Amino acid sequence: MYEIMSSDEAIRMIRDSDCICVNSFVGIENPTELHEAIYRRYQKMQSPRHLTIVSSAGFGTWDENHGAEGYIREGAVDCLICGHFGAMPSTKKIVLEDYFEAYNLPLGCISHAIRAQAGGLPGALSKVGLDIYVDPRQEGPGINRLSTNDSYVTHVEVDGEEFLYYKLPKLTVALIKGTAADRKGNISFDDMFMSGDALSICQAVKANRGKVIVQVDRLVDTPARPRNAIIPGCLVDAIVVKEPEIRNEAYEGLTGSFEIPYEKWDYWNDRINSVSIKPARDDEAGNIIGERAAAELRVDDIVNIGIGLPEVVSRHARKIGMLDNITLTVESGGIGGFPVSGEAFGAMIGAASVYDMANQFDLYDNGGLDICFMGAFEVDAEGNVNAHRGEGAYAGIGGFANITVRTPTVVFCTTFSTKGLEVSRKDGKVRIEKEGSVQKFVKKVRSVSFSAKRAIANGQKVLYVTERGVFRLTPKGLKLIESYPGIDVQRDILDKLPFEIEH
Repeated sequence: MYEIMSSDEAIRMIRDSDCICVNSFVGIENPTELHEAIYRRYQKMQSPRHLTIVSSAGFGTWDENHGAEGYIREGAVDCLICGHFGAMPSTKKIVLEDYFEAYNLPLGCISHAIRAQAGGLPGALSKVGLDIYVDPRQEGPGINRLSTNDSYVTHVEVDGEEFLYYKLPKLTVALIKGTAADRKGNISFDDMFMSGDALSICQAVKANRGKVIVQVDRLVDTPARPRNAIIPGCLVDAIVVKEPEIRNEAYEGLTGSFEIPYEKWDYWNDRINSVSIKPARDDEAGNIIGERAAAELRVDDIVNIGIGLPEVVSRHARKIGMLDNITLTVESGGIGGFPVSGEAFGAMIGAASVYDMANQFDLYDNGGLDICFMGAFEVDAEGNVNAHRGEGAYAGIGGFANITVRTPTVVFCTTFSTKGLEVSRKDGKVRIEKEGSVQKFVKKVRSVSFSAKRAIANGQKVLYVTERGVFRLTPKGLKLIESYPGIDVQRDILDKLPFEIEH
């Protein structure tokens, strides 16, 4: 039977060496009060310690002074297994400095492994990850020198087919953020942007005789409608009521509490961007890339648009009138709306449906998308892409590997260089005013997020859209298929590449 208690009381349920699973998505719907309570207890008692933390999509707040980052930084955590570190500014740096074991698995594979554990299975099989860094025949999922546990990802054969087998440690504590708890302890997510892995996490933890701790905004007398009670009260041990901070009214449109028709998407997106601490990208290089990439869209396409530069694609899809003719999706479970960029990435304006994250990755893994738009840190001569490991910081693979593994058309959106690149466009002609100091096309990527060899074998169409031209993947590597007006192919493209290409 659940109990209502303070966050400090609830956190006493966590013991040294527990494996905590956090339901969150990059920077949204994080049970921040529970993290703050862990930090308070750790500072006072140096406990809980030797923790393992698992999170499909990361659990940051874009602020290194809030959430879990304090107790992670100060030594409470021995192991971190995570899909994405983007909203965790200090953590994504120290994972490279051997502070603790850290493993980066594809977001969807963690989600499916959690669901498998909820069903009494030790792990989940997947085609996702073959021939990229997480494959133990390549690098494996370990991020630093301490991360040598080889049990989380193994290469196996079943019925003559090869798979990767993803296995997580037994989850013993769930940290969940919900909207409300009724008098029976049922947890609803009515005012949330998503529910993520919440139910599977709770089922897995209870199967392991662990503790489920849920932070909610309020208690209600009226029981939730059965379909709206994502977590039944019988699975909950502790409920912590934390009145939410006042949310800017611009974000009201992301909860689905009222309908936002298509013609209002522009209005709400502009309102959200105006108050965002991470405003949407608006530079000429990004607009050139977004405009050209959006031209690949076709009526009735089911689409995923990645975080970062690819977010510009949705803006240009709207400008050319395609947005109402396609179905956009986001990894957190949203279908049929307009994905939000910046710190609320994972939420959608006007979503038609928001379901569990594992179900969304079922769609992605089975080739249910028609086209996707992804970013890239590096692209090499073979067409391999690194999208998870930058210089001096570790962003993580997120849902990238799941999304690109079987989607028929994959469009990478990337500039030729970064850090100082300046581009102008006048009268339809593109001019490179200044090259960036860091080249993104390299002889060999430092780590493989996307395997060109496997894409060719799968028969996928793969494009690399830049601010000066478009490449296509062929069995021989990259081929330049288009250059923009104003661009000198030899000077602006071929001379800048450290390898030969077809053109």
